[in-house]
Amino acid sequence: MAPTKTTNANMSNANNTQVPDVDPNELQPMQPNGENETSSENDSVRLKKEIKLHNGVAIIVGCIIGSGIFVSPTGVLKESGSPGAAMVVWCVCGLVAMLGALCYAELGTSIPKSGGDYAYIYEAYGPLPAFLFMWIALVIIMPTSNAIIALTFAKYIIQPFFDLGCDIPDSAVSIIAVLCITFLTFINASHVSWAMRVQDIFTVAKLLALAIIVTAGIAFLAMGYTDNFTNAFAGTKGPSNIALAFYSGLFSYAGWNYLNFVTEELQDPYRNLPRAIFISIPLVTVAYVLANVSYLVILSPNEILTSEAVAVTWGQRILGVMAWIMPVFVACSTFGGVNGGIFTSSRLFFVGARQGHLPQALAMINLDTVTPMPSLIFVCILSVIMCLTSDVFLLINYVSFIEILIVGVSASCLLFLRWRRPNMKRPIKINLIIPITFLLICAALCVLPFMTDPVPATMGVIITLCGIPVYFVFVYWFDKWPLPIRRCLAKFTMCMQKLLFSVPTHHGTMGKAIDD
Repeated sequence: MAPTKTTNANMSNANNTQVPDVDPNELQPMQPNGENETSSENDSVRLKKEIKLHNGVAIIVGCIIGSGIFVSPTGVLKESGSPGAAMVVWCVCGLVAMLGALCYAELGTSIPKSGGDYAYIYEAYGPLPAFLFMWIALVIIMPTSNAIIALTFAKYIIQPFFDLGCDIPDSAVSIIAVLCITFLTFINASHVSWAMRVQDIFTVAKLLALAIIVTAGIAFLAMGYTDNFTNAFAGTKGPSNIALAFYSGLFSYAGWNYLNFVTEELQDPYRNLPRAIFISIPLVTVAYVLANVSYLVILSPNEILTSEAVAVTWGQRILGVMAWIMPVFVACSTFGGVNGGIFTSSRLFFVGARQGHLPQALAMINLDTVTPMPSLIFVCILSVIMCLTSDVFLLINYVSFIEILIVGVSASCLLFLRWRRPNMKRPIKINLIIPITFLLICAALCVLPFMTDPVPATMGVIITLCGIPVYFVFVYWFDKWPLPIRRCLAKFTMCMQKLLFSVPTHHGTMGKAIDD
């Protein structure tokens, strides 16, 4: 993708009208040499390829296993109506995630650009649909996802200090969540290797927490604790409620596509991207299913439904005096999830700004740390704003609908590009049955909620459509803005560069993936 290399008029890739009597250098960001000139490709600053295969696995596993498996079992069981149906939902959600991951493996190796869904939608459908994804990701998906996991981290880290049954103050939860986000933003802004080290360590911690839950569950199951699985499907609800159960379950698998947001920083992406996907998704699916079996072996369905921290309730029942380790492990899990969310979402906004869909200031790289520091700070601010509410389950339902809609559109990109660009280089080429099946599942999950709980879905559609006038006013018609305003924006960009010691990056233009 090409950065804005000439004037702020490049905030619009679709409208390049020149403004008379304007010195182009006046509206340019400063380059590494301190001049308002476009530096050569060889002198440009780029993000380094520092993500190895094990880091990629840690990103996917760490982003998936954030808070969902410790919070969403309640939502899945409540909507499905029975333990048996809940287990089926968890298994099918893992299968759906795998189908989607296979689609993204082809897309990520065919279009090896950072930005994930944004890059694929831009490649297939052009700037406006890509901007709408950027808009909805900016307003809802990324900051809300980060806030959900940070708030869950705060709840788990505080809970040991309160007596069982006592209400935890929302203000305390919000403050700790904000501190978590700001601290991890500092880590990510300091060095990529620091962020990857945090991701690796806390991914191991969350897998260890799940291993404890699974091992104990299998042991009790072997001893004959099977009461909750007698008449396992009694009370199962209808298709519409099952669809809502899928929303909670799929939220727990959300993050399987996050490595695609940082493809340009992944070493040997043609090999390591699909390998990381094929290792991570089956691992997480097995862990999730066995963890839910353990929950149902130890806790009754009513206990799960009335618990806001299922893993902690499970630990209090099984671990005795060592029950305190469970909230610690869960806090570690969610802490790593926030780190992965900040790392990947900052790259999305960085790429969007580099393409001209967000302010130029976000398309800068710090010269000392070689990190997208302005974009990281931007993600931090948005996530902190979302932390003003601690109603986690409301946010889960809201985010899930939008994410399913987006991944469905991205899957359609694969089919569209197969038709329009059959000669595109595709290191991985999956059977068309896979994207078609995945697309049909996404379509069904997007339609059914309108029949049962239409408010979150309707609001999601409305907010998405609100991005259309935003695109035309702030991107497509940016060249027509009064010159004094554009000069002020250019000065703001330069001030941000000086404050954060950052310069623009340079990269190939979006929409030019390699064809045979």
